[in-house]
Amino acid sequence: MNFVTSNRVETFSGKLTVPGDKSISHRAMIVGASAVGESTINGLLEGQDVMATANALRFLGADVAKNNDGSWSVYGRGVGGFLESPAVLDMGNSGTGTRLLMGLVAAHPFSTIFSGDASLSARPMGRVMGPLQRMGAGFNARDGETLPLTVHGSDILRPVTEELAVASAQVKSAILLAGLNTRGQTTVIEPLPTRNHTENLLAAFGAEIKIEANEQGNVITLTGQPELLAQQVSIPGDISSAAFPLVAGLITPGARIVIENVGLNPLRRGLLDTLAEMGAHIEIENNHTDEVEPVGDLSVAFGTLQGVRVPAKRAPSMIDEYPILAVAAACAEGQTIFEGVSELRQKESDRLCAISEGLAACGVEVRETEDSIVIIGQGKAPRGGGCISSKLDHRIAMAFLVLGMATINPIVMDDIAPIDTSFPGFLETMNGLGCDFRKEVSS
Repeated sequence: MNFVTSNRVETFSGKLTVPGDKSISHRAMIVGASAVGESTINGLLEGQDVMATANALRFLGADVAKNNDGSWSVYGRGVGGFLESPAVLDMGNSGTGTRLLMGLVAAHPFSTIFSGDASLSARPMGRVMGPLQRMGAGFNARDGETLPLTVHGSDILRPVTEELAVASAQVKSAILLAGLNTRGQTTVIEPLPTRNHTENLLAAFGAEIKIEANEQGNVITLTGQPELLAQQVSIPGDISSAAFPLVAGLITPGARIVIENVGLNPLRRGLLDTLAEMGAHIEIENNHTDEVEPVGDLSVAFGTLQGVRVPAKRAPSMIDEYPILAVAAACAEGQTIFEGVSELRQKESDRLCAISEGLAACGVEVRETEDSIVIIGQGKAPRGGGCISSKLDHRIAMAFLVLGMATINPIVMDDIAPIDTSFPGFLETMNGLGCDFRKEVSS
C-alpha cells in the first residue's frame, strides 16, 4: 500500500496546468467513435478511468490511438456501427465510462458484459438500467444492480420521454447515447440542469439536439440516427482537478497560484460560486472558448474564508468538488452546511461518510445526516494528525492531502493509487509548487 504523509507548508506558489477534463474526455472519445471519419482530440486525460473507456471502445470495434504529438485519433464507426466485444469490458474504477457505454451498447443488437474493480462493483447501476429497459434493452446484474453486468442490446429501441427523479449527468448521457441509434425523438427531463458536455459534443458533431427549460425542468430532446461527422476537439483542464491546487492556495498563508486553461462551463462553476461567497480571492483571466467549451485561467491567493450554506440546487454544478470544499470549510471561520448531497453516497465511496470520518480524525467538528453535512470551522489551522483511509476514492485522497498542507500535525493518507484515475502526477505537480508530500511504501 502506498502511504503518503502530507506536512504543513510555509509557501505555495507558481503556475500550473491540470489534466484534461475527465467528463469531456470520456464523452469526446465515445462521440468521436460514433462519428464518421477521424476525430482528433487534444488534451485528453490519460488517467486510468479514461484509458478504460478507450480500451472498451477498441473492443467494440473503434480505432483509438495516441499520436506522436500527444493528441489522440479516434476513427469512428458511425452511429449504430459498433461490433460485439469478443471479451468482457473491464472498466476498472470508471463509473462514468461504464454508465455512458451501457447507453451506447444498449442500442446495438448484441450483448455486452461489463466488469470493474471492487469499488466500481459496489456502485449501483439501477438508475441507468431502468430508462434503458423502458427503451427495450435487457440486463442481467448481480443483486443490488451492480457489476458484473450484461447489457442485452437491440437496434430497434423505443424512443422515450424520461423524467429523471434525481439530476444526473451520467444517467442523462446514457439515455442520449442510446437515443443516437433509436428512431424518433428521445427526450430527457432533468429537475435541475447538470453538466451538458454530452449535449455540447453531440451538437458539435452534427446531431439535432434541442434544449429548453419549462415548468418541469431542463428538457433535452435528441433526434435519433443522425450522421455524426468527425471533428477536432480541444479538452480544457478539469475544473474538478483544478479544485485541489485552488483550495490549497486559499488555505496556505502567502500562497499565489495561477491555474491555466481550466474549463469554465457554466454548469460546472458551483465551486467557484461557493468559494466566492466564502470570501475567496479568485480571479478569472484569459476567458475564451475552445471549439466546444469556455476556458480561462484561475488566479488564486490566500485569504480568510467564512462558513456558508450551500443549497441543494447547487449540487449538480459541483457534485465532484464537495470533498475539497469540505477542506476549505474546515479552515474557514464558522459553520458551513452542505444541503441535498445524498448523491455523494453513490460515488467511488460514500463520500459523505468519508468526509465526516476524515475531518473528525483531524479534530474538526462535523455532523452528518443522510442528505447533509455540517462542518464547524474555527478560522485557524485544524489539529490534523489523522491517518485517513482513501476508501479507494481519488478525490478523498487528494482532498485530505491538501488539508495536511494547513494542519498543525501531518496527515497520513493510506492509499494514493486511486489518484491516477483522474490526476496523474498529482504529487509531483503539487510538490513542485511547495507542498511536502512524502511517500512511504508499506507491505
